[in-house]
Amino acid sequence: MTEEVALAFSVSRNQAYLLVETSCALMARLPNTLAALERGDIDLYKASKVSQLTREVSDEVAAQVDAWMAGRLAGRDPTAIRKSVDHAVQKFDPDGYRERAENKRALRHVSLDHEDETMSKLSGYLPAEVASSVYASLSRAAKARRASDQSRTLDQHRADIFAERLLAEDGRGAPRAHVHVYVDLLTLTGVREDPATLAGYGPIPGWLAQEIAADPGSTWSRLITDPSTGQLLEASSGTYRSPASLARLIKARDRECTHPGCHRPAEFSEIDHITTWARNGSTDHHNCHAACKIHNMLKEEPGWTAEPTGNGGMTITTPTGRTYTATPEPLHDPRPQPEDDTPPF
Repeated sequence: MTEEVALAFSVSRNQAYLLVETSCALMARLPNTLAALERGDIDLYKASKVSQLTREVSDEVAAQVDAWMAGRLAGRDPTAIRKSVDHAVQKFDPDGYRERAENKRALRHVSLDHEDETMSKLSGYLPAEVASSVYASLSRAAKARRASDQSRTLDQHRADIFAERLLAEDGRGAPRAHVHVYVDLLTLTGVREDPATLAGYGPIPGWLAQEIAADPGSTWSRLITDPSTGQLLEASSGTYRSPASLARLIKARDRECTHPGCHRPAEFSEIDHITTWARNGSTDHHNCHAACKIHNMLKEEPGWTAEPTGNGGMTITTPTGRTYTATPEPLHDPRPQPEDDTPPF
């Protein structure tokens, strides 16, 4: 069937396989995702993000994920959908997810692909927290080197440092860089098994967050959230008004560039005013957010505007008059407080 579809649609075998796999999953196991596709809320590529991440789970778990995603598909980009599905799979099948994760981690490897014009691609298939630490360490060293050497771009410095470290005789590199993992206290202590978030990657299982936290080299920062919304309230006690703590709060709250469809980690982005300083925009957590350099500059282009909606959210208007609203995701699912049945009520 895959070969027939490949010929009929003039696509590669892999593309045809994806079409067949997605179609079968939609018809047999993902009725809500199929309905969203039929309504035009998503296209087939976005639907495939649901089918791919549920291919190895049971029909029961697939049904739970499909129902949970029903209201989380429309108006979202493929990466955001993939992260939500990954979160849902961890939520409804924590034991199966852990088993599959252990199998995947056993498949870690380095690959070399030769490309054109004397270039090759060396890549590593690594556990998410290891790959994120490597990239953060390279970026930190590249920024420091570029401060004194402007003859190379940041990417070139990063690539050169990558090669130098791998080719070093003793194999020793710079100290492990700090990476951000967002996890609520109940999951950290093992009371709950909600997914955590690894900055720049997305949802990770609670057990992995616990392992990272238990590492002697890990450092902790306290983040206080509103339990009813999951949104960040403050980053540390008594220092909210200082610029440094404000930047820490915003990066912890946003976790990535807040422009819809952009997922550049907040620690590699800029702290930007939504309403610009020149237009009397205030420097606070309502009017400031994390934005990569490209999207920081985009609102200065003719026809583009952005208006704050509070707590880092914004409404973007494009030159064609279309509007898009972006709001930082909560750090955890809302947890309504239990009703107090002791007087006074």
